[in-house]
Amino acid sequence: MNILDTIAENTRQRYKEIIKNKPLAKVKAEALEMQKGNFEFEKALGGDTLSFICEVKKASPSKGLITEDFPYLQIAKEYEAAGASAISCLTEPKWFMGKDEYLKEICENVSIPVLRKDFTISDYQIYEAKLLGAKAVLLICALLDTDKIKEYISICDTLGLSALVEAHNEDEVKSSLSAGARIIGVNNRNLKDFSVDVNNSTRYRDMIPQNVLFVSESGIKTHSDIKILQNMAKLKICGLKRVEDIDYVNELKVDYIGFILSAGYKRSIDFKTAQSLKNRLSKDIKAVGVFVDEDKKYIDY
Repeated sequence: MNILDTIAENTRQRYKEIIKNKPLAKVKAEALEMQKGNFEFEKALGGDTLSFICEVKKASPSKGLITEDFPYLQIAKEYEAAGASAISCLTEPKWFMGKDEYLKEICENVSIPVLRKDFTISDYQIYEAKLLGAKAVLLICALLDTDKIKEYISICDTLGLSALVEAHNEDEVKSSLSAGARIIGVNNRNLKDFSVDVNNSTRYRDMIPQNVLFVSESGIKTHSDIKILQNMAKLKICGLKRVEDIDYVNELKVDYIGFILSAGYKRSIDFKTAQSLKNRLSKDIKAVGVFVDEDKKYIDY
């Protein structure tokens, strides 16, 4: 049995005991009595710029104990101050040393939405997440079939919660889409052997429609990793001046490219060169001119 299955089985046993103390009917009723959420999590990720979900985690199976001193609330507030779009908080107690109390207190003290990161194997956990103040839950394809994911998304919709559906390979991405996921995260970490490949996200990016939010999970450490994310996010790339640049953006399938056309700048090019490069551009990519204090007649031309 791999570590993911081991954690899932432990979670099943844990919830057998939890449900004895507070039945599903009770936690469900309490959650449904609360004001319905407004899908704040997916709205926070839906902007035009690259968004970051920053994680509050004390330990993990791959790293063991990350820190003995764990000022989780301070960490969450610092994430918010630094511009995080959302926070992910671990609540799995054995391997990640998480607690529901961490999640509840963070939700009460930050204004950005918080994802409950746990190993969801029961609808009980979704209603529980609502009571704790979470705005989203994690659904892992490796643990849930398509019908179950669809069922859990429906429960989330009833509560106004978002569901981040996590995939790792092509079949799981297809399962996510079939289940109607509005947010799909591709995990760069193989949960069976913990190996990390940041490019795992790029392999499946084109499978996911633009109206579905795409999240690259795990292994983001360097500026090069961020560059990969920017490429996947289809951000504008400006300052193109070589044939190799055009071939590169055609391969990336970005939305826009920019040509700096103001004379006197190191990265600028003349109009004739820009036109030549634009002719090599894929028809699906739009070209944008970048000007600085230029005469309007020249810009219009």
